[in-house]
Amino acid sequence: MSPSRMADRLDEVAHLLEVQGASPFRVSAYRKGAELVRARPDEVARLAREGDRAGLEALPAIGSTLATAILQMARTGRLGILDRLRGESDPEALLRTIPGLGPELARRIHEELGIDTLEGLEHAAWSGQLEDVPGFGPRRIAALRSILETRLGRVRSRRDAPAPAADRRADLRGVGGEVVG
Repeated sequence: MSPSRMADRLDEVAHLLEVQGASPFRVSAYRKGAELVRARPDEVARLAREGDRAGLEALPAIGSTLATAILQMARTGRLGILDRLRGESDPEALLRTIPGLGPELARRIHEELGIDTLEGLEHAAWSGQLEDVPGFGPRRIAALRSILETRLGRVRSRRDAPAPAADRRADLRGVGGEVVG
């Protein structure tokens, strides 16, 4: 990918972050990164081609996050954060990027639960909210959790994961088995 296109994509990230109310410092970092890529296209292209993360980070206004973004664009032609931010403008399209979630399930999740991010979907998968949405059973929810752990780049330990809804209901039982919460 050319440095000019990289800069355009960094500017688009800055714009979408700003529209979505992100930290002004974060918005500014992407804008400054785009300016630097435009000001030093040959140097950025060479460093990206060589996969020289340290060289990119040594440039003014390029920290580890922007170096990673530049290397990702050079290597794959895509920018993950931009794909995610674009999806947040169309939440159902973002939800449809998850294998097994077609247009109908994506619409139900968005409309019934108000979920518009992958992080929100992950929370719903662990908190038991998805159990109330037609089309979600234990196997689909387990598969969704696994996909989201991979996609979002984190693995929960069993200790950190919220209890499934059935376990939470059991925790709310008082003396005599009645739900007290």
